[in-house]
Amino acid sequence: MADSTETKKPAPPKPAKPAKPAAKKEETKSAVDTLWSRRDFFSYSGWAMFSAALGLSSLYFLRLLFPRVLFEPSPKFKAGNVADYTVGEVSTKWVKDQRTWIVREEGKLYAIYARCTHLGCTPLWLRTEGKYKCPCHGSGFTMDGINFEGPAPRPLERLKVEIGADGQIVVDKSKKFLFEKGEWDKPGSFLMA
Repeated sequence: MADSTETKKPAPPKPAKPAKPAAKKEETKSAVDTLWSRRDFFSYSGWAMFSAALGLSSLYFLRLLFPRVLFEPSPKFKAGNVADYTVGEVSTKWVKDQRTWIVREEGKLYAIYARCTHLGCTPLWLRTEGKYKCPCHGSGFTMDGINFEGPAPRPLERLKVEIGADGQIVVDKSKKFLFEKGEWDKPGSFLMA
């Protein structure tokens, strides 16, 4: 019989099962978790577009609160003293900046708006010929502004002139005097000089 006092040897350990397949599943799962699903992508992009539209609308609304205002220059300007102008001469000093001629005759000073009454071109003062000549269509005007040649239907317009508080001539381009309405004799259409 066998000796019962004999001790049994422990069984050798069984080799461990590899854990790698489980680790691969966890790596794959964590990579999928960090990527967006299609639903998440479209949800976030929809909110992004909504936020962008709301932001642009807000900017547009704020822009409406501060409208663009065009500041036009004053129609009035100071043209110096009466003594600055020679009797019998047309001053072209203000044509470029203010589109105005200052004419001084014996005992009278007036301002003529340098705009042809035909189509609005700026006529030229021809000193040697003593007339204004429109370069666009050939209208001619006398020194005092009466039309005598070309297609201009009426005389040039005169502007309001007055003496300011400082003694200078003030020309107001917002008030015009028309010859055909008999306004060239009204106060303000000329100065006694």
